[in-house]
Amino acid sequence: MWYTKDTERVSIDLETNTETGLTNVEAKKRLDQVGANEFSEHKKESIFTLFFRQINSLLIYILIGAALISAFVGEYSDAIIIVLVILLNTIIGVIQESKAEKALEELKKMTTPKAIVKRDGMTVEIPSEHVVPGDIVIIDAGRFIPADIRLIETANFQVEESSLTGESVPIDKNADWVAAEELPIADQRNMAFMSTLSSYGRAIGIVVNTGMQTEIGKIANLLGKQEKEQTPLQKKLAELGKILGIGAVIVSVIIFLIGYFQGRDVLDMFLISVSLAVAAIPEGLPAIVTIVLALGVQRMIERQAVVRKLPAVETLGAVSVICSDKTGTLTQNKMTVTKVYVNGNYLSMNSPLLKQREYSRFFEAMALCNDAVFTEEEHSGDPTEIALVAAAHVAGFEKQILDKNYERIFEIAFDSDRKMMTTVHHHGGRYFVMVKGALESILPKIRVTTLEVDKIKNVANEMSAEALRVLAIAYKEIPTFDNSMTSEDLEKELIFLGLTGMIDPPREEVKASIAQCKQAGIQTIMITGDNQKTAFAIAKDLGIANEEIESMSGSEIDRLSESELCEKVNKIRVFARVSPEHKVKIVKALKTNERIVAMTGDGVNDAPSLKQADVGVAMGKGGTDVAKGAADIVLTDDNFATIVAAVEEGRNIYQNIKKSILFLLSCNLGEIITLFIAILLGWPAPLSAIHILWINLITDTLPAISLGLDPDDPDVMDQQPRSIKESIFAHGSGMFTLLYGLLIGSLTLFAFVTGLNYYTGAPSIFSIDFSNISKDALVHAQTMAFVTLSIAQLFHSLNLRSTKKSLREVGLFTNKFLLVSIFVGIALQALLVNVPVFNDIFDLHILSLKDWLFVLTLSLVPIIFSELSKAWKRIF
Repeated sequence: MWYTKDTERVSIDLETNTETGLTNVEAKKRLDQVGANEFSEHKKESIFTLFFRQINSLLIYILIGAALISAFVGEYSDAIIIVLVILLNTIIGVIQESKAEKALEELKKMTTPKAIVKRDGMTVEIPSEHVVPGDIVIIDAGRFIPADIRLIETANFQVEESSLTGESVPIDKNADWVAAEELPIADQRNMAFMSTLSSYGRAIGIVVNTGMQTEIGKIANLLGKQEKEQTPLQKKLAELGKILGIGAVIVSVIIFLIGYFQGRDVLDMFLISVSLAVAAIPEGLPAIVTIVLALGVQRMIERQAVVRKLPAVETLGAVSVICSDKTGTLTQNKMTVTKVYVNGNYLSMNSPLLKQREYSRFFEAMALCNDAVFTEEEHSGDPTEIALVAAAHVAGFEKQILDKNYERIFEIAFDSDRKMMTTVHHHGGRYFVMVKGALESILPKIRVTTLEVDKIKNVANEMSAEALRVLAIAYKEIPTFDNSMTSEDLEKELIFLGLTGMIDPPREEVKASIAQCKQAGIQTIMITGDNQKTAFAIAKDLGIANEEIESMSGSEIDRLSESELCEKVNKIRVFARVSPEHKVKIVKALKTNERIVAMTGDGVNDAPSLKQADVGVAMGKGGTDVAKGAADIVLTDDNFATIVAAVEEGRNIYQNIKKSILFLLSCNLGEIITLFIAILLGWPAPLSAIHILWINLITDTLPAISLGLDPDDPDVMDQQPRSIKESIFAHGSGMFTLLYGLLIGSLTLFAFVTGLNYYTGAPSIFSIDFSNISKDALVHAQTMAFVTLSIAQLFHSLNLRSTKKSLREVGLFTNKFLLVSIFVGIALQALLVNVPVFNDIFDLHILSLKDWLFVLTLSLVPIIFSELSKAWKRIF
């Protein structure tokens, strides 16, 4: 029980050095011995399980039954083809599912949390799975605890342990506390546990357990595999599949009964009915949607956006508001102190006066009340703190030297409510309190006259007008210090040292991205903790806001009711000096107005608003682990332009999925119309069961997937955001599906009766004696119908590339995958028709050149019709 031992005993037992940590060699040795610091994955599904899932369908079972019946009555070719189609569909499904899973696994690896440890005396950041027992881990606010840790040093350290104990209130931790007896996890005050969250302060600890040996690992071992999350679109498709399934079964039963009472062959009608039911239901849709989403997600990675949750891809396409943090997202996150106000002088940082001794305490406080690391080799920490240390460095003060001379013995960490940070230092028998923070927080605590306060405020306003971020610096000397002293004791009667004005310049590409958002109907809102004037100055420069009336502070939000905020929020473009609660209120107000909101954030305090937003976007570089954990998308470059690129990608992915869906549904409708009308009119079946299954295999895979890979539409960001509730059949898509289903079905029937007319020698199609047709003439006509239906559907895939632009505008050769799919499809049809062995299996007739010209001409009609209708719309 590590919590019953003092820190010295723990370090001895684990054979580690609390000052330098483990050596890299020893860490590698321990990693080999105990294994990676991760949970053992549950056994992955076998190929057999994946295979069985693909065939675990009532209609597939019926199809298998049809194959068995065919074999039993001697129709071996039918049985073989049915089994072949089932196998091919199943294999394709398994491959698609495996690819999608692999893509998602790669994404999980990219979002692995990091841990800061001491190795060979150096502080380094490593993947958390490389942490081993004995590692010395450094923890700051907002970071997940990477393993079970015995704390050896704490500074106002609190941990949120609800994931382990169910206790929602953060727990105070104390490294010096030692238990005298066995205690439950919730009472172990000197321990921090894996997967819990550091919510406040800082700490250092020794890793005592990793992986499955941790407390959370023991729980994980009891848990089963979580169910996969379905996207809203996949849920809609599942519902659509059920409706289509019921409809297909009803139509199939009707066709079977009609055929039966017409005296047709029962086995033939049974096979046709079953194959039609299977063909009518686009069972490949979920797999196609998954693979298109997964491939789209991989494209997003190339554009620096890692998608953690698939539903976010669909929601992105509907985003109408992007609430963006300013620092690091809209700006370069390279804060630089450019102006200072010290000893009554307002100076530029390049002023030689700053080297004078009278300014030394000002720069010492800037560097000491600071957690940033600033050396020639490394710059790490909060950008604002890095800028302050860098400014002190310019003035000749090195933080490493000051830290050694002025030992930090106590600190009160910065938080969003106080908006200030305080540290206590011991130097030469004296105690110094160093304070930095927002001017409005520090000004009431300093000893100055009213005249001096007015001058300080005027300088601060002047800095803000220059879009500079203003921080106040103060200090005081105290005669003695003890741990019972409170913030009220330490932060009163301060001596004002000066102001710093720093700027974080906007990213060059952000202006163009914001302009693109406006064009796409997406509103950009800046939400920041900065001063209102500073925030507005940056927003105006970027084109987010034009008038100061479009900005609002957090205190103004507090004075508004929910209904008033909902009314105002649509007119505000800049929210400044906001707290985490304000961010949640803003997001809620926007959503109340039926806006789809994307929210960016990087800190612990951003997690509530990231979860509240429709799409939470965390910063990958500067973001805390908790922000990344709460987000749907992580930006690896912390860039606003990447959010816009992700929205564009999301819109294109949705469009491509919709193309695949409409293509499959219109093709399946064409097959139903062909058979239903023919059977209803008492004609011979234009297609056999094998024909329907083969066509379904071709049209359900290559062209549908190829449409899902269609190149991005350059005009997609010229459109207004779609409603998240929008149906797949919105904007005329339902009529489009019905129209082309009817057209393809009619062309197939026309090819069939034309073939019968020609090969029976009837004077016209209206004088065909359907009761007296030779086997040869029927097979010839069925072959023409078979080829016309399949090739018309292949050509119809080109119509789905755009319902508005002509093929010339879209670019016939821009989707090479689709062209290859069409070419392969036609080649396969020609192979079946002209190679004797396939000819016999599929019961087809070799077509003459005249026949081929006729069916190819008919197959081109959907394209011709589409191009003419698009031209008509453009003209009128």
